[in-house]
Amino acid sequence: MAPRNHFRHIHVATPPALPSSLPSLPLFFFPGRKANTMPFLLLPFSPSLLPSRAFACTPNPLPFNSHLIMSLASNLISRPDECRQARCHTVPGLSAEEVAAVSEEAFGRHSSPDLKRNGTGIAIMWFRNDLRVLDNEALIRALAASDAVLPVYCVDPRHFGTTHYFGFPKTGAFRAQFLIESLADLKKNLMKRGLDLLVRHGKPEDILPSVAKALGAHTVYAHKETCSEELLVERLVRKGLHQLAVCEGESLKHKPVYPKLQLIWGSTMYHIDDLPFEAKNLPDVYTQFRKAVESKCSIRSCFKLPASLGPLPGSSLDEIGGQGTIPTLEQLGHYEKKFERGIHFVGGENAALCRVHEYFWKTDMLRVYKETRNGMLGPDYSTKFSPWLAFGSLSPRYIYEEVKRYEKKRLANDSTYWVLFELIWRDYFRFLSIKYGNSIFHLGGPRKVMIKWSQDQSLLESWRDGRTGYPLIDANMKELCTTGFMSNRGRQIVCSFLVRDMGIDWRMGAEWFETCLLDYDPASNYGNWTYGAGVGNDPREDRYFSVPKQAKTYDPEGEYVAYWLPELRALPKERRNFPGQSYIKQVVPLKFENTNQRNDHAKRGNGRRNNMHLG
Repeated sequence: MAPRNHFRHIHVATPPALPSSLPSLPLFFFPGRKANTMPFLLLPFSPSLLPSRAFACTPNPLPFNSHLIMSLASNLISRPDECRQARCHTVPGLSAEEVAAVSEEAFGRHSSPDLKRNGTGIAIMWFRNDLRVLDNEALIRALAASDAVLPVYCVDPRHFGTTHYFGFPKTGAFRAQFLIESLADLKKNLMKRGLDLLVRHGKPEDILPSVAKALGAHTVYAHKETCSEELLVERLVRKGLHQLAVCEGESLKHKPVYPKLQLIWGSTMYHIDDLPFEAKNLPDVYTQFRKAVESKCSIRSCFKLPASLGPLPGSSLDEIGGQGTIPTLEQLGHYEKKFERGIHFVGGENAALCRVHEYFWKTDMLRVYKETRNGMLGPDYSTKFSPWLAFGSLSPRYIYEEVKRYEKKRLANDSTYWVLFELIWRDYFRFLSIKYGNSIFHLGGPRKVMIKWSQDQSLLESWRDGRTGYPLIDANMKELCTTGFMSNRGRQIVCSFLVRDMGIDWRMGAEWFETCLLDYDPASNYGNWTYGAGVGNDPREDRYFSVPKQAKTYDPEGEYVAYWLPELRALPKERRNFPGQSYIKQVVPLKFENTNQRNDHAKRGNGRRNNMHLG
């Protein structure tokens, strides 16, 4: 049976050059109280005027057309005998029959016919970054507290605006397509179980109160987020619901009642309520955090599903505009083109469950994860779970339970533990974003470190487009722009190069990653970039990744760079990463040219490896 591949083709093109000068006074808006009074408050940017990470609206953003989101790598056709992994790989790569079987088995193991519902009235389930049915506590709570649930997803236009400082598109084509597929799959899984997904285009603070009022819903359930944009939306939704207050009965003496917003914690492997300390007292060193939670905390079990999730509210949804439609890629500002290279991910919960099955059970790659995780080429050197984790299509607790099931049925070793080790890193960045709040987005980071950074546009362009003259850097950036993905090792190398060797403002790199990455989430992305830039919460961090040493260690025969830079394929393997005049001129010298210095700093960088993503 041919591999399943329903991933639509997305067009990516080369963005224009950056302007000669960056906008000096970008404007930021905060949603006003009423759409019909004062919708936006415009403020000139100043750190003192920006109490939280605001949705940005720049008067003169860098000219990245939303149709021209990412650089198009060379349109190449490689021969199998010249370079390994020369074709596209769809992840997961299972047949339609396998997909159906894996999904049915996973849902079967996490369902219980004995679960009963005792609630009354109507509840709304507000889906955000939790696009799944399995192990979705907010959904389970909504089901338990009502006799009818309406699932809702809001396509918030602010997610498709521009980034805060440098005007890059907030959501690139690959992530937009992944969202579309994730919503379609969520709708399918809900419909199989008696519900449906209401899709509305607009701001949640406008949509949810309106729907709640029309249906007479008593509660809106959702999973809580940790970063400032998301927290702002939560506050605005709560305020909008509060304004629906009505008095019960004829007497004004009765207390007013209104729909409530019930926020549930559900994005981490370790529950925040089970930590041995409050978030404000979180250790600033990851190892201290890890040892504390491993020794003092347990991981909660995945939630079981009832046999049926229905019914939908009896009220006619036609009165509020019907179920709505999932947006097309074109409606989100992007258009399509055939994929030709790299790894391409299928969005949705079913794809996520299949990837776990494929990596753990079908290919048995889990047993060697620790040995292969620093690879850069191919679909199976690492788990590739990160896009589904970022969208919430996959629960970290589900991964934990599958690891434990694998250890029981096959084996337990360093590799099985290391997947959980990486999930703890992910948890750590989530909790850090609570402790340090908006400072993870500020230039000086959580520790307010004063470093003089450059915003040289030509250097940024060369890094962004993969034209630095260093093959390992250029190959990684080509992969990012062509697929929306980059290995964990690659992310650390290109981050170090941008901030250490180029001296470029780390926020430029973080915002470009925000544009491009399939697996973008603010806590992990900005947490990792502050680490890489030396402004993170850990005062010991001063990491430098030597490009030559990384190339010799992780791409010794130049297979990775030859895959993404075909002009280097004809060179001897040992020269592909060191091509000299056979390649474009290097745009900057490396910070540490001396071999001993280079090796020492590379060891420092490798010793305390943090996690850019669980890839």
